[in-house]
Order: sequence, then structure tokens, then C-alpha cells
Amino acid sequence: MSLTEMLQIKYPILQGAMAQIATYELASAVSNAGGLGIIASGGMSADTLREQIRLCKEKTTKPFAVNIMLMMPNCPELVDVIIEEDVRVVTTGAGTPKPFMEKFKAAGIKVIAVIPSVKIAQKMEEIGVDAVVAEGTEAGGHVGETTTMALVRQVVSAVNIPVIAAGGIADGHGMAAVYALGASGVQIGTLFLVAEECPVPASFKQAVLDATDTSTTVTGRRNGAPVRSIKNPMIKKYVELENENASRDKLEELTLGSLRKAVHEGDVENGSVMAGQICGMLTEIRSTSDIIENLMKESKQVASNLVIQ
Repeated sequence: MSLTEMLQIKYPILQGAMAQIATYELASAVSNAGGLGIIASGGMSADTLREQIRLCKEKTTKPFAVNIMLMMPNCPELVDVIIEEDVRVVTTGAGTPKPFMEKFKAAGIKVIAVIPSVKIAQKMEEIGVDAVVAEGTEAGGHVGETTTMALVRQVVSAVNIPVIAAGGIADGHGMAAVYALGASGVQIGTLFLVAEECPVPASFKQAVLDATDTSTTVTGRRNGAPVRSIKNPMIKKYVELENENASRDKLEELTLGSLRKAVHEGDVENGSVMAGQICGMLTEIRSTSDIIENLMKESKQVASNLVIQ
């Protein structure tokens, strides 16, 4: 069974679950365009998630997913809401979905785990997830250490469930490349940051458009929570503190509320503008439908023209 058949979607394109950004507006637009939109539930209460799901259903009749960050203390309540509201697909991160697999399976929900390594991919297959997203370090937000190019092929060789590639994919060339590695689909985040329907301030989108191939950096490795974001004065200060071996409390004091500042207040100087390394490939704001249609058209053209001599 293909990924599109499994998820009942037109195109093998998933939208990344970007915290505080991937709400019903973007998720419904992606689903309406033929991909799988995903609502990021991180930081949401059960009531807020329920409202988001219902608003999404008002905007689309197509399948969409909810992402759960499994370290959240209210995970059990969020799982109950997902089941009660008849969401058909769940993606997971920051932990194992094992405690909830029985509930998900009983409800007929497809479970897709985001993973950073072969070992974790194998563990996810063992507990019964339906697919994995192999996310390389090129991605924005919380990342692992292995590149997409290295990770996807190794995961494909190690498991017998569909592997969705993520990290560093911004056009049809990247999509065709991961298909050559054996991927069954792609998950894309940064590219959708500059979609018309993405509900972030204009300053946030402009920061992404202004970024180049070297504009992002990873911070937080020392604390065990590496995050890729666009360099700005706040990130520069964070790096200085890391180099000075500042305390965890000092670092957390600087970053407290930083994602909110960028996403909701449009403060791209003091906020955390999480984005991937493909920023330099982005030049304009387009509709979600245009983004997805171009991904499919270009990837097929690239694949058909590929010649190795």
C-alpha cells in the first residue's frame, strides 16, 4: 500500500508540525491542496485542540493529522480529544507513543513517528507505528545530528514500514532526491512558512525570505535540546552565553517566550525564528496550492530527466 493510499491523500506531502504556527489555517490549506495538513498541539490545552480540530473540519473535508509532543504533561487528555473528534492520523515527537498505541489502534488511527536515528526508527516499528518521518538536521526547530541524505537511506534499509523524508527539502529536486533514497513521501516545514495561508506575521515571513544558506544555526546542544533557527541578536547572545558556559537557568531566562515573540508578536530580533537550512532557496510568498502543485510537477520532471553516465 502506498503512503497516499494509507493516509487517503492525493499527494505524498506532509506539512511539518511547527509549534505555535501549524494551526488549523495552514493545516486545512495543505489538506485542501492534496497533502496532509498537521495541527501542532504542543502547548495547547485539550479544549484548544478540540477547537482547532473543529475549525479545521469547517475548512476542509480532507484528511488531516494532529501532532503530539509526547513530553507534554497533558498528553493523555490530548489523545482522548483526538479520538473523540475522529482524527484519522497522528504524528508524534519527543518521546514514544507506546503508552497510547492500544488506544490509537482501537480507534483505527494511523500513527507516524518523527525520528532522528535508525535505532529509534526500529523501536517505533516494533511498537506498531504505521510509518516514520526520518528528519535530518537540516530541518528547522528541534533537530537531531544526522543529515537527511545519510539518515533516510539508512532508515529505509532498516525498517519495513514507509519512511517519509524531512529536512532540507524545498523543491522538486529535493523531493526527487529523497525518493531516490527510498523515501515514500516528504514532510516539509520551512517552505510552508512563506505560504500565503501560514498564520505568522509578515516580519517572520520576511526574515525567512531574507535568510541565506548560512543564516541558520543550532543552539542548545549543551542542554540536550538542539534547535535550528535563524541568527538574530537573541541567538547571538545565546551563543555567547553558551560559550561562557552560562547556567541552564541563565540560558532559559533569555529564551523564555522567544517563540511567542517571533510567531505572535512579529519580533524577529528578540524572538526565535525557527527555520531550516533551505531558507536561501525561498524567494517569494505563494499559495499553499501553488507550492504543492509545483513540488509534484517539478519532482516528476527531475526524476524523468535524471541521467547517470
